Amino acid sequence: MLNRFSTAIILFLMSAQLALAGDLTKKVNPFIGTTTLWTPQDLGYTRTETKRAWGAEAFPGSSLPNAMVQLTPVTMYHTGSGYQYEDHQIYGFAHTCKGHWNLLHVPIMPATGRFYPDNYCSWFSHDNESAHPGYYQVFLERYNVNVELTSTLRCGFHRYTFRPEDAKQVIVDIKRSNNNPRQWSIKKAGKNSFEGFQDGEGRIFFYAVANHDVSEVNMRKDHRHEIAVVDFLDNKGSRPLELKIGFSFVSIENAKENLEAEMLNKSFEQVCREADDIWENHLSHIKVQGGTEKQQTMLYSTFYRAFLWPALRSDVNGEYKDERGNVVKGDFRYYTNPSFWDTYRNKLILLGMVTPDVATDVIKSCIDRGEKRGGYMPTFFHGDHASTFVAGSWLRGIHDFDLQRAYQLMLKNATVPGRGGRPWLEEYIAQGWIAEKDTTNVPTWNEYKASVTKTVEYAYDDYATALVARELKDKKNYKMLMERTGNYKNLFDPSTGFWRGKIADGSWIKDFDPWYPYYAYMYREADAWSSLFFAPHDPEGAVALYPSKQAVEQKLDSLFSVPNHGYEAWNLTGFLGSYCHGNQPGHSIPYTYYFIDKQEKGQEVLNKLLNDYYGMGAEGLAYAGMDDAGEMSSWYVLNAIGIYTYSPADPQYIVTVPLFDKVDFTLGTTKNTFTIRREGTGKKIKQILVGGKPLKGWFVSHAALAKGDELLIRTE
Repeated sequence: MLNRFSTAIILFLMSAQLALAGDLTKKVNPFIGTTTLWTPQDLGYTRTETKRAWGAEAFPGSSLPNAMVQLTPVTMYHTGSGYQYEDHQIYGFAHTCKGHWNLLHVPIMPATGRFYPDNYCSWFSHDNESAHPGYYQVFLERYNVNVELTSTLRCGFHRYTFRPEDAKQVIVDIKRSNNNPRQWSIKKAGKNSFEGFQDGEGRIFFYAVANHDVSEVNMRKDHRHEIAVVDFLDNKGSRPLELKIGFSFVSIENAKENLEAEMLNKSFEQVCREADDIWENHLSHIKVQGGTEKQQTMLYSTFYRAFLWPALRSDVNGEYKDERGNVVKGDFRYYTNPSFWDTYRNKLILLGMVTPDVATDVIKSCIDRGEKRGGYMPTFFHGDHASTFVAGSWLRGIHDFDLQRAYQLMLKNATVPGRGGRPWLEEYIAQGWIAEKDTTNVPTWNEYKASVTKTVEYAYDDYATALVARELKDKKNYKMLMERTGNYKNLFDPSTGFWRGKIADGSWIKDFDPWYPYYAYMYREADAWSSLFFAPHDPEGAVALYPSKQAVEQKLDSLFSVPNHGYEAWNLTGFLGSYCHGNQPGHSIPYTYYFIDKQEKGQEVLNKLLNDYYGMGAEGLAYAGMDDAGEMSSWYVLNAIGIYTYSPADPQYIVTVPLFDKVDFTLGTTKNTFTIRREGTGKKIKQILVGGKPLKGWFVSHAALAKGDELLIRTE
């Protein structure tokens, strides 16, 4: 129970921080995306597993756009972001987070009194928890400590307000993260500092400076766990304990230099205000009029969420540890690989639209990484989608990188089988499709080839690479790659109307249930329903595989209306009929209606998804599924403003009906602002004007928007 002192402190700090927030950052709710779906209505099946289904796996802590540091609470290890809204205990505050099952480097926890290595977590209540961009606050009930966090690109700032009578201590859970670190170090470094490192998806170094003198750093161990405890001199009184911590993936010296450059001589309020200013400027690239309060909150919350990954890995002096483990100094900022399979669809293009300098350096980082590990462009999880990112960025005017170097890596991915390139490339080249094992009773989670998904996605990757070949006038490879772009047709089964796996002899897999969800058998994290119509470069060709447009309409109507068969898979949640919005593979399907002259039906689906599949669950904080490093968020942002990256490699956008009356979008490349206006309240688009001239078809070019032309969407 809170005492009067604690209550007064919390209320004062909450009001003070809210007063610092800008007009747009006030509309961001960092807790959106942190909850899990539980009910059959939300999940799409009746839950029997003991484990939780995947939520959006988002974190509520402090970070700047694409920063090295994400300073966030941990309520459970080895579960997504480490934070689940339904949990009631906190184990510490970690300094890296993606929203997947990794990272959470160097967790730190304020403490006082008695605690043990295997029992030091604290209860907390959401009533005494708050967050906005660049700031997080929570009251730890066990220790009567109010925690405030803010951050810069490479540093974290902790402020702990204890009761005056309590002795201040800090727990550094140096042996724990989501990556189970095997090597680590921590020691006192000076009068008021401590330093060390922790392994786990890269060795991260840290240098921490306190506003209290450090007396000692001791290790405490019991039969299950070991922690470091930092004790301080003069550790009682009303003065809060502040920790300023610099981080580096190169060295302790660089971590200290990062701290000195970014934070050491600044107050908590100054760092927090600067973080808010950075986010306010970032969010101001999109300004809207109209829409409901909920829609504006969701727009800016998803816009914020879309820019937290990839993460910075180079220091203020330009040094970073490269793919070979060498410390090198670059003339660009070095970033982690993007989550290509998830975010090539929309988020990476949105990244370039808003922050082309970051997109440029991400591409340069990928080139650097690829040239140093076998000559292949980096891939992620599944597929080969750096090609889409490179092509889509270049064709939208982002040119401050060496396209020829990028192309050589992309071309090797597409043509040379080998470790680091496309899996199963030999048979894709030889026959135009990838075979699957002929088996039965496949468990949902088993690993196979994901042959259907790979085949159709490789065809699109070939198209993206061909676009770059055309730019570089490589006619021979352009022709070869374009001939392969039709390979998506090779696994279409006209007898069922689905894309379906084949075994090595070319016959269809017999054990075929289009509702059964697979992790990697035939489909990647999908079933046959959510794998329909994937040919972003050739939607008309995909439609032509069916007997008629009416047959396609019937297929789509069934997809969005016929209930799925209740199969349980914790990575597939949020169903509209048999369509799963909670995972990426089907996210382009609703637009298929456009190509059978039924755009209004597509918009009906989009409206349903925008209004009902974000802000789900009992608290109204859940997504339909996992955010996957910003893909789900970016899907919302783009559709909410009226344009979507249907074929992200192409410099154009399919036009949808925006949620808002007016949208002003300032591009980071040209600094020009284009406007999207909606006239009417209907679902059917009756006319599209670009710069006052009627648009032919459904796609508006990036070039037109980059000039600042107005996009007017008239509906009925």
